[in-house]
Amino acid sequence: MLRTLRWKLTLLYLVSALGLVILLAAGSYAMLRYYFQQSTDLALQYKMAAEFRLLGLSLPPNLAKSERVWLENNPRLAPTSTPAATPIPAHTLATPVAPRPGSSGGEDSSDGEGEVEGELSPIFVVPSVPSGNNTPSPPNVPVTKIIDAAASSAAAKNGADLRTITLDNGSRVRLLTYPTGMSSPAVLQVGRELSDQDRVLNQYLTGLFILGLIASLMLALVSWWLAGRSLGPAQKAWDQQQSFVSNASHELRTPLTLIRATADFGLRAHPDQEQEQVLQDVVDEADYMNRLVDDLLLLSRLDANRLQLEKAIIPISDLLSETIRQMERLAQEKGVTPALDAAKGTILGDRARVRQVLLILLDNALRFTAPGGAIRLSARPSGKFVEITVADNGSGIAPEHLPHLFERFYQIRTNATDDSRSNGLGLSIARALIEAQKGSIRIESAPGRGTRVHIFLPAA
Repeated sequence: MLRTLRWKLTLLYLVSALGLVILLAAGSYAMLRYYFQQSTDLALQYKMAAEFRLLGLSLPPNLAKSERVWLENNPRLAPTSTPAATPIPAHTLATPVAPRPGSSGGEDSSDGEGEVEGELSPIFVVPSVPSGNNTPSPPNVPVTKIIDAAASSAAAKNGADLRTITLDNGSRVRLLTYPTGMSSPAVLQVGRELSDQDRVLNQYLTGLFILGLIASLMLALVSWWLAGRSLGPAQKAWDQQQSFVSNASHELRTPLTLIRATADFGLRAHPDQEQEQVLQDVVDEADYMNRLVDDLLLLSRLDANRLQLEKAIIPISDLLSETIRQMERLAQEKGVTPALDAAKGTILGDRARVRQVLLILLDNALRFTAPGGAIRLSARPSGKFVEITVADNGSGIAPEHLPHLFERFYQIRTNATDDSRSNGLGLSIARALIEAQKGSIRIESAPGRGTRVHIFLPAA
């Protein structure tokens, strides 16, 4: 049982750790993608502002704001003596300023030029305009096909349009469109091909996937180790408990056998009536204790997965008929009629253990069925299983008891005159024996409507 718990605990640790790793990876990927998009959009707006100035057009407020943000982010490119109200010359927008007097023209100058080339050089203008703008379009981007009618219509309606389009060759382009208010060109479009960014994102995603696999393996090993460490004391206590139950059960067998043998000897000696009653009570208590010891020993073996099951192909009709015959005399003494309905199917299981489960269920049914009632057994194929049903028309079980029926030592007091004795382990043993054979068991009941127990065992 604790081994199953260790697997569950390992899975819990692993899922929690993987969830955190996936969250961090997805967050970093989203932040990188967002950075690429924001920097690309700002560069496109800066380039569009330059084109507006080259055409002598008035600069829209949002482009002017983007221009100021760009120059604040790239202080090496900003002219040092341009008044705020004076239009910035176009050549200063796309060209880095000369090095300051006295500087070596080394690191600072090259850094500014690298920044411009890194962010502005991939941007192209559609259509190309004169006035000295010789920005080339990328060789794999057909400029004549990139003018997007939908973008032009949206820009004319909304004043601007920014979207990502896919070209015929499959490459993606981030496209910014502004109307000029002139007859030619009616709109200006600047764009940037995103293949380099897509390549970086794909490489980053591949790296995350590879690192995720390595991290998953390491987390699985660490989770298994942590689960083992967490369950170590519990496993030790469980093993000690199972050992104690097994040893105590074996040790109790000898004195119980001696007690019963002594009581039997006393009964055979023809004692007086009072002594006979006392000795009979001793025999009954010894029998009860023997059953309890046997049940505890069986449960300890089931818990430790040490119970040997002799599985074979069992015709279900023969097994149910045999079980009915075994219970027939006891049922007649209680005034209850056992009956066998249609029994079809063949199961794969341990015959003795399945019969033991059926006897437990029939014994419970007798306790809850009044004289004149009936108990019915039936079986039918159900997919990959055979469903065995034990049904009675007895008093039924109250709903509050149903969730606890399979708990160990849980008992329901039937009535004040019920003299039968139960240790509350029968249904626990029944479920454990069925589950050990890869089956399942469930109970349906309602007060005054009887009880139905359904057993599902693998079909042969």
